Amino acid sequence: MNKISVRLADWSKDNADIRRIREAVFIAEQSVAPELEWDSEDAQASHFLACEGDYPVGTARLLDDGHIGRVSVLKDWRGLKVGDALMEAAIAEAEKRGLRRQMLSAQVHASAFYERLGFNIISEEYLEAGIPHVDMVRNSD
Repeated sequence: MNKISVRLADWSKDNADIRRIREAVFIAEQSVAPELEWDSEDAQASHFLACEGDYPVGTARLLDDGHIGRVSVLKDWRGLKVGDALMEAAIAEAEKRGLRRQMLSAQVHASAFYERLGFNIISEEYLEAGIPHVDMVRNSD
């Protein structure tokens, strides 16, 4: 296996890869309705692609207000620290932009992953797209 690299993606140029990954993870695996997965924020968001060699295997996005979301890794690459690499890139980009507070809506089963990265749960559990979520926040020092 090659080393995983993460790069800032271009929504218009990398759209097919971003869509392929998110459709596989959220729509096919988790049964999220397509109309809930795709929103108007995608066009303005900063997107990240994690690649093994030249092959994109994960993606995430950062909104201008510090919200990190749509973190998704293809099934065969899970457990290989791809999610960590994506989150580290998104957090670093947020901090570079002076966004000292990063937020996300985490699927409950993934909350421990985000806690490892310094996020804290700040809400009760709620359903989003039929999946239990919690709001989480991380403050940069």
